[in-house]
Amino acid sequence: MEKVHFLSWLVVFLNFFQLSLQGPHEKKLLNHLLSSYNTLERPVANESEALQVKFGLTLQQIIDVDEKNQLLITNLWLSLEWIDYNLRWNETEYGGVKDLRITPNKLWKPDVLMYNSADEGFDGTYHTNIVVKHNGSCLYVPPGIFKSTCKIDITWFPFDDQHCDMKFGSWTYDGNQLDLVLNSEDGGDLSDFITNGEWYLIGMPGKKNTITYQCCPEPYVDVTFTIQIRRRTLYYFFNLIVPCVLISSMALLGFTLPPDSGEKLTLGVTILLSLTVFLNLVAETLPQVSDAIPLLGTYFNCIMFMVASSVVLTVVVLNYHHRTADIHEMPDWIRTVFLQWLPWILRMGRPGKKITRKSIMLQNRIKELELKERSSKSLLANVLDIDDDFRHNLSGSQTQIGSSANLSRSFGRPTTVEEQHSTIGCNHKDLHLILKELQFITARMRKDDDEKELISDWKFAAMVVDRFCLFVFTLFTIIATVAVLLSAPHIIVQ
Repeated sequence: MEKVHFLSWLVVFLNFFQLSLQGPHEKKLLNHLLSSYNTLERPVANESEALQVKFGLTLQQIIDVDEKNQLLITNLWLSLEWIDYNLRWNETEYGGVKDLRITPNKLWKPDVLMYNSADEGFDGTYHTNIVVKHNGSCLYVPPGIFKSTCKIDITWFPFDDQHCDMKFGSWTYDGNQLDLVLNSEDGGDLSDFITNGEWYLIGMPGKKNTITYQCCPEPYVDVTFTIQIRRRTLYYFFNLIVPCVLISSMALLGFTLPPDSGEKLTLGVTILLSLTVFLNLVAETLPQVSDAIPLLGTYFNCIMFMVASSVVLTVVVLNYHHRTADIHEMPDWIRTVFLQWLPWILRMGRPGKKITRKSIMLQNRIKELELKERSSKSLLANVLDIDDDFRHNLSGSQTQIGSSANLSRSFGRPTTVEEQHSTIGCNHKDLHLILKELQFITARMRKDDDEKELISDWKFAAMVVDRFCLFVFTLFTIIATVAVLLSAPHIIVQ
């Protein structure tokens, strides 16, 4: 038992003795390395050679994509690795110390910045310690919140893909002094990426570029990472597209409402106002740029135009429905289009009248024959709207009157020539008066019938316009919705 206690105390003593020896070695090493170290000196053995810096990027999170200001806000970890010629030591001479953590203001570090930064301080990194190894290898991994400019293409919004570049390079060292190389050929590290609710990350490839700028003749090296993201459309599909389709379908119901109900125009105007209010709310979601028209904006404008057109055509339908014969006459083209051909195309009919192609042709033929018959009648018959055999009937009546006079004379009734002429003139005048009254009554009845028929024709024309608009706008809504969905690069990304 005493032997076990002795061994334990010996281990504690040796550990304490070893720690007491390691502390001075690290301090001695730091004094040795930093005593003559110059932070302004580029750490290379030969000044004519370029210092190679391996550069990598780790994407942690996409914080926000600001379409209005065209900005991308991300959480990134930079990774810079290089060999410092002045920071080498033999680990056996310093108690086995293999690496050190030194603040960046004590050492030289490459002035790598993001060229397209939109941050207020331009550099959004947090300056962490640099890990220095005994062979001179330096690893600098500063995290930061980066705000970079990004050209937002909203042509296919909300079914859009965005490619945002992040360009990193040395601000003062050209390619002959500092050479940036990709840490990985696969691009950025996405192993710790936190999924974003609005954007789906496709990839983040990297590319090395050598560019000669107008300011300087020397070539400058940069590494550009492209963050490829795709918008998740499930939210926009169920909160923007589906309500818009439902509102537009309600506008179609206005064409099935009878004009006599008095609510036909009210329904159309109410739907138009509802869609206007809805579009004002949607306008806050749409990117406020003028480079291109978003696909969703184009769809909403089409639906808005359709609803406004439905209100205008509803006014036309009500106008047709309430027309009377005293004010309006039906032109021949309206009668041909809205009473014959469109009802035949739409398979519509009136009670007791089946509209077919044969009946249309027959009706037109009868009208032509009536015109020919009216043109062949005498002027007096056309004015009085009577047949041409009126005079023949009249002479027959006079013959009848003469025969009755002769008959009376044969029975011995005394008649003179004056009495005979007066009798014939009186009968002729009475016939004219009776004919005039009958013609007036007939004309009035015919006029009433014609007015009722014309009013019925206008109402049927309004019904035909309603049915035609119902088919056309339904087809327009379906085609517009399908065209938007099919033209999109992708439909739904959850």
